Amino acid sequence: MNALFNIFQDILDMGPAVMLPIIMIILALIFRMKFGDAIKTGLIVGIGFQGLLLAIDLLMNSIDPAIQYYEGIGEGFTTVDIGWAAVGAASWAVPFSGIAVILIVAANILLVVTRLTKVVNVDLWNFIHYLIPGALAYALFDSFWLGLIITVGLSIINLFISEKAAPYWQEYFGVEGTTVSTLSFLTFAWPFAILGNKIIDLIPGLRNLNLNMEKIEEKIGFFSDPAVIGLIMGSFIGIITKQDWQTVLTMGVGIAAALVLFPRMVSIMMEGLSSISEEAKNTMNRFTKDGDVLVGMDIALGVGDRTSNTTYLLLIPTSIGLAFIIPGLSYLPVGLLTNIIYMMPLIAMASKGNLLRTLIVGLAFTTIVMIGADVFSVEATEMMTNSGVDVDGQVTDAYWGFNLPNIIISLFSRLFGFS
Repeated sequence: MNALFNIFQDILDMGPAVMLPIIMIILALIFRMKFGDAIKTGLIVGIGFQGLLLAIDLLMNSIDPAIQYYEGIGEGFTTVDIGWAAVGAASWAVPFSGIAVILIVAANILLVVTRLTKVVNVDLWNFIHYLIPGALAYALFDSFWLGLIITVGLSIINLFISEKAAPYWQEYFGVEGTTVSTLSFLTFAWPFAILGNKIIDLIPGLRNLNLNMEKIEEKIGFFSDPAVIGLIMGSFIGIITKQDWQTVLTMGVGIAAALVLFPRMVSIMMEGLSSISEEAKNTMNRFTKDGDVLVGMDIALGVGDRTSNTTYLLLIPTSIGLAFIIPGLSYLPVGLLTNIIYMMPLIAMASKGNLLRTLIVGLAFTTIVMIGADVFSVEATEMMTNSGVDVDGQVTDAYWGFNLPNIIISLFSRLFGFS
């Protein structure tokens, strides 16, 4: 078992840019695509995703001077925002992680073959969205089996939610044959945004305002171009964080480049994914409900959306400001700044591209995420310590604000006196 897990971990360590084409080639061959076409299709999907990751890295590197600035003003805060990468890595340290991965993959195959779902989840690197709540339960309740059941159970629940989200995902983002399978945002950001929009629908005046990017483009033309928005917003963030003029321009141009590259890279991915989807429809007729197969993808596939990206850029300085406004907040959310970009796509989807609604709901959700990460920092620290990570003082991460299972497990632990 350990040897099998080590092999799987070695594959994971290669990163999604290498894993995704391998998985896609295997899927294409399973769906009876010719060997040469399968190789080409898998590579195209992988190249597109690699380009998308590079564009996201460019965006993150471009805003890094601002993050460094905010870290410098956070000395009065007593809790450290350690970032999602550290929490994700810690979740793999639990003793049931290897077994969980095997069971998750087996359960997905079984559910597809028995026609209970048509989602084939290839988003293996985001298994941490199940493992983190499982590791948290293991730390708080000291139960191997509870942690394992929660991890695998969440992966199964996620398949059904992913299938429900598919029509909305495909209609809004135009990515046929796919669905989003990133648990955290499906189970909290998306329903929260649906509820938020229903509340906005009850408010006279506000409910009639439809500020979408197409209408903005008609009104302001040149200034609505993604490159121009990136340049303006990046430069603005640089100015308010007191960067020198060279860094201001570098931030502006870097963010502009990222916003232009996002949709281009998604379109390259879709070139390959559409070929696999077509073959899948023909091959899986006997397995799924209507012959369709949905490829479960990372939320990153929705990062190309202009509304969510514009909202993200507006929320970077806003979220830091909230840290000084929310009473009693004990941490500066610098790690959150790299998560907001992934929080916004499903909020934009639920808001149907309305920038004003996305901004209102996105701001409310970000506030709740910040409060949750602060309130449950005790549980976050307990999980990290239990996973063998040497932490200095109290730590937290946005997973305790945007991952609904984490919130429920932490609340349950407190109600019954486990932490």
